[in-house]
Amino acid sequence: MNQAVLQHLPPEHVEVEIWRADELEVRRGLSSELDEMWSYVHSKANPRWLWHAIDHHTGKVLAYVFGRRKDTVFLELKALLKPFGITRYFTDGWGAYERHVEAEQHTIGKANTQKIESKHINLRTRIKRLGTCAKIKYHLCRLYNNIPFR
Repeated sequence: MNQAVLQHLPPEHVEVEIWRADELEVRRGLSSELDEMWSYVHSKANPRWLWHAIDHHTGKVLAYVFGRRKDTVFLELKALLKPFGITRYFTDGWGAYERHVEAEQHTIGKANTQKIESKHINLRTRIKRLGTCAKIKYHLCRLYNNIPFR
């Protein structure tokens, strides 16, 4: 609240609304962080991408899609997000976001994507800890578009 401005305004020109934080978020619309994470299956010649969106305030995963790094895969994710009524998207500025998210709803920059980037770092670290466990590899292969386990 800008106290200096309030001192110079007549009381009849000041309007105050008090909202709980969770209600205010609903009123303003949901904001989401979007990002994609690269990995591969069997070899780097088989790249796969995890595209996902999280709630900007809570960090909860809203939706995700596995696929290639193509606009069509991003559009699948965007379709999954439609029921949430998201009004603000925070991204790293990759081309698909710029092509398919309206400019007035889109904020580009790492400052607002820290939660989702942190999730990626944690996921990569945890997967590396699993090492070469055949059962884990089998399940990861099943997740990535049902590529046969070798």
